[in-house]
Amino acid sequence: MRAVGLIIGAAAALTMGAAKPQPDWRPLDLQNTLVIETSKGRIVVEMAPLLAPRAVERVKRLAHEGVYDGLKFHRVIEGFVDQTGNPNNHDGGTSAYPDLAAEFSARVAADPLITVVARGDGIEGFVGSVPVGGVSVREQGLGGDHRPRVWGAYCDGVAGMGRQAGVDTANSEIFFMRAPARRLDHDYAVWGRVVQGLDVVRAIKVGEPPADPDRMIRVRLAADLPGSEQPRLAVANPAGPAFRRQVAAAKVRLGARFSVCDLEIAVRQP
Repeated sequence: MRAVGLIIGAAAALTMGAAKPQPDWRPLDLQNTLVIETSKGRIVVEMAPLLAPRAVERVKRLAHEGVYDGLKFHRVIEGFVDQTGNPNNHDGGTSAYPDLAAEFSARVAADPLITVVARGDGIEGFVGSVPVGGVSVREQGLGGDHRPRVWGAYCDGVAGMGRQAGVDTANSEIFFMRAPARRLDHDYAVWGRVVQGLDVVRAIKVGEPPADPDRMIRVRLAADLPGSEQPRLAVANPAGPAFRRQVAAAKVRLGARFSVCDLEIAVRQP
């Protein structure tokens, strides 16, 4: 079990390197930040184009066109998920655009991947604020493409693309995790994570459908908002020393039970 508490040398070389010290905070990229005004309050999502570029492009397009404005949270399960994004406000609704091919895992360069734990059968870490799992360091060395293969880890606040039974049927439906559900890993595309407003996600009224559903009132890319409405947030940097101390403390506290879902990405007003 000792390996659970270590970032092994090879993983550290892949992810941290010998680069100059990292800052503890980083600004949000407004071109990849979604602002959702709901009937319960604001949700800010940092999107992850490195993990699911087609899903991110689709969410941006539908937000820009106003397709998401006014849509209900049509399926909300306590301790699990908030679903929305279907133009007919029911499961199975789609936009005017074609379904998307599955984006359940991705190859990423070593630099944006921050590994927080490496086990013999795989790694866990972050790409931006999004938690990920990935293949082991040993497996990364096989074949011709040595870039780490990772997938979004369905922890609190992670944003996913809904779909029908077929794996290539994601379209417009999106969902937000009220609590971790790692059984969804590898099965639904992860396109971002809530960095502000997880309390709002958990306050959305429950039901399948809810008797009086909450709604997404307005959904916009942060870069498209007037300056006064843009989120002014700094996000904890998983490569920074403060976050690494947080990781070390969590490993001591939790031991072999530690996972990437035990870590919170803090935000602050700069």
